[in-house]
Amino acid sequence: MTISGRAIVLRGDDIDTDRIMPARFLRAVSFDGLEAHVFEDDRRAAAAAGARHPFDDPAHAGARVLLVNRNFGCGSSREHAPQALARWGIAAVIGSSFAEIFFSNAAALGVPCVGARPDDVEALMSRVGRDPAAIVSVNLDRMLVHGGGIEAACSMPAAARSAFLAGTWDATALLTEDFASVRAAAARLPYIAGFPPAPAPER
Repeated sequence: MTISGRAIVLRGDDIDTDRIMPARFLRAVSFDGLEAHVFEDDRRAAAAAGARHPFDDPAHAGARVLLVNRNFGCGSSREHAPQALARWGIAAVIGSSFAEIFFSNAAALGVPCVGARPDDVEALMSRVGRDPAAIVSVNLDRMLVHGGGIEAACSMPAAARSAFLAGTWDATALLTEDFASVRAAAARLPYIAGFPPAPAPER
């Protein structure tokens, strides 16, 4: 399994989920439209300072791979953060390390987050900085990342890698494939099927 595309560079350690998706957007009933608000506060702050946030840079429009540093996705466990990134178009994330819950939420959406050595991440970031059109790839079969002539080893937990390679990362889809079993299990659960009536009190 290989995911390839142009990359977007987002520098900085400990970028938390409140920066990825500000809390005021968590009131949405669905995740529709969240991609428009990814990094909204950071983007506004950059614009106010006369700068351009990477997610507003036309050179990165349509990028599929996100390059990050250490402890990306830390903070609260909101699944809105990886939802917004996936809906924006991010299909894989390469970083020095990831917060555990962010990693799990991203994996549940089919977005692999792979770890690489900090110097390899920096080399990829620098390469994309010089050439935004460079194609960056994540190969989960060989656990390698490539980009602009750079090749480096990457890592992810074995269970997550196996799920991606087997196509079993989507637990909801697996449930709906055999929904008869789901209904049968539900019928056995009294809090779904109904508790039996309580016995009449003795007189």
